[in-house]
Amino acid sequence: MTVGTRARRPHVHATGAASTAVRPLLDAPRRAARVLAAFPAGAYLQVRTDREPSVIALLAPGATRLPNAVLLAGEPPRLTVGDDASVGDGAVRLGRLSLRASRWWDPAPPLGEADPAALREAAAGLTPGEPALAGEPAVELLAAGCASGRLLDVLTAAERLVGLGPGLTPSGDDVLAGLMVTLRLLGAATGAGRAVWLADWLAATVTYDARTRTTPLSATLLHCAALGQASPEVAAVLRALTGRGPLEPALRRLHGLGHTSGSDLAQGIGIGARSVLSFCPSGSFRSREYA
Repeated sequence: MTVGTRARRPHVHATGAASTAVRPLLDAPRRAARVLAAFPAGAYLQVRTDREPSVIALLAPGATRLPNAVLLAGEPPRLTVGDDASVGDGAVRLGRLSLRASRWWDPAPPLGEADPAALREAAAGLTPGEPALAGEPAVELLAAGCASGRLLDVLTAAERLVGLGPGLTPSGDDVLAGLMVTLRLLGAATGAGRAVWLADWLAATVTYDARTRTTPLSATLLHCAALGQASPEVAAVLRALTGRGPLEPALRRLHGLGHTSGSDLAQGIGIGARSVLSFCPSGSFRSREYA
């Protein structure tokens, strides 16, 4: 009798640079996951967990570095939506690939101290691009509520915006993400405690039922934004507003994200900057672009 045998193909071990936002998932016990979306520059994995982040982005060099990402050293594996995976025990496993983090990066680096007067001058150069929700009543209510500090208007508008729009990251979510990051980071940088307080309220409202109201990826990104975590393109604009870099090229890179995602994020940043300045002791800020 002849017994056929087939040699098992060896596992491929790889390393990458991971966001500290996904460290709890990687360090936790191993959990099942599946490929949520696959594209040439990477893939999104949805992990079976009740916690956030529940989606991890595996991204090739040069891809937009989302705050929930693991950055690969080379090209991503060829994946199909629905492929099985697992995350935990220190690694992401996809078929024969075992990926571990060899270094970490912070998706919410502090901005340092910022002068409100300098911020006011820099914020005059903010341009909204072409946001998908220009003229949307909920965005106008959000901007007015943030500028005046009317919490009820802010939260009412936020409830209307969660999940509003098509795509993996609806425009309403992008506006809210840009706003929350700006309120938290610029508020801390300028000592505008009221802005951070408003960010806390927005975070609680937006993340409460995000999983049932928007896409899995966008829900994760909203949870990240609630903690002040964002892509480098958003962080670069905020640094420029505090005088730590040129604003125009940072805005240009931000506006280039996605179809309208960059402009939607910029719209949220503009609303947030206006709000932060209105809370600063030195006075209020007015901008026709974001009114």
